[in-house]
Amino acid sequence: MTATEPPAPVLILGGTGEARALAAALVADGIACVSSLAGRVSDPALPAGEVRIGGFGGSDGLAAWLADHHCTTVVDATHPFAQQISRNAADAARATGAHMISLRRPPWTPGPDDHWTTVSDIGAAAAHVGTRARRVFLTTGRQDVGAFADIDDSWFLIRVVDPPTGSLPRRHRVLRSRGPYRLADEREILRDNHIDTLVTKNSGGDLTSAKLRAAAELGVEVVMVQRPAPPDHGQVVTSVDAALRAVRGAALPG
Repeated sequence: MTATEPPAPVLILGGTGEARALAAALVADGIACVSSLAGRVSDPALPAGEVRIGGFGGSDGLAAWLADHHCTTVVDATHPFAQQISRNAADAARATGAHMISLRRPPWTPGPDDHWTTVSDIGAAAAHVGTRARRVFLTTGRQDVGAFADIDDSWFLIRVVDPPTGSLPRRHRVLRSRGPYRLADEREILRDNHIDTLVTKNSGGDLTSAKLRAAAELGVEVVMVQRPAPPDHGQVVTSVDAALRAVRGAALPG
């Protein structure tokens, strides 16, 4: 890189709250960064600094982008269930020798008042719901709603940011909203809709955890989908501060 070329950016993958907080901290520190959003959510909250929207074309395309931009540090701050981009990032980092940092918020854990049924994947969640639930609050994201489409005996309140993709259950109502959510509002949703089962993914974090506290207070069962295992590559951190320290160590000269 010549003296006239811009500094190599840190690539931040993901539109999570942690990704935005990290981008803001890097920009404040004067560290160049590019935040990459998948483009699956309309009107996303944009982070500070440069932003690109859309895929790279798999791990090879991502590796080519890293090489073209002389990027030596990648932060995977995607949603914990965004398996494909996390695998692509790990493969691209291996191929290019880039330093890989995975920012993973801690998962939720049940407390003494929680009534959780933990399942391995969304298919297992649908199978469990089909055998017992009657009034379901479904908060797994728009791409997973189709797994519940064949359940006719349950009614679903489906909360999404953007309209669901795929088929919908016969008996349902779609509620479009974006977090963070307040505990009082989550209580009201559960009570007013006579919810007996909440289905969610173990994404962790504070933005959407109020539904779990409300469910515990009201005795609502929670069907919790476990996280997939992350790629076994790179450095794993669990907070924005730790990610910032890791980026500083990897990206700054000396």
